[in-house]
Amino acid sequence: MSKKHPNKEVRDALRYAEEKGWIVEEATGHPFCTIKCGIAEHGRTHAMSVNSTPKDPETHAKQIRRMVDRCNPKSTKD
Repeated sequence: MSKKHPNKEVRDALRYAEEKGWIVEEATGHPFCTIKCGIAEHGRTHAMSVNSTPKDPETHAKQIRRMVDRCNPKSTKD
């Protein structure tokens, strides 16, 4: 991830996603980025837009972690 999210909780959640094998892609426009699970077969069902300025950053960070925890690509690649 090259850009740095302005909120620490969200930054930590994005780092967590990357550590679990998720792909963080830069976005244009309002979203800060998009995260996707590393398993190609999962397609768009395991993807999420990350807001640049979420209303409640702490909750948004929890949503990111929850999405990642529902699908951990590293555990299925072993």
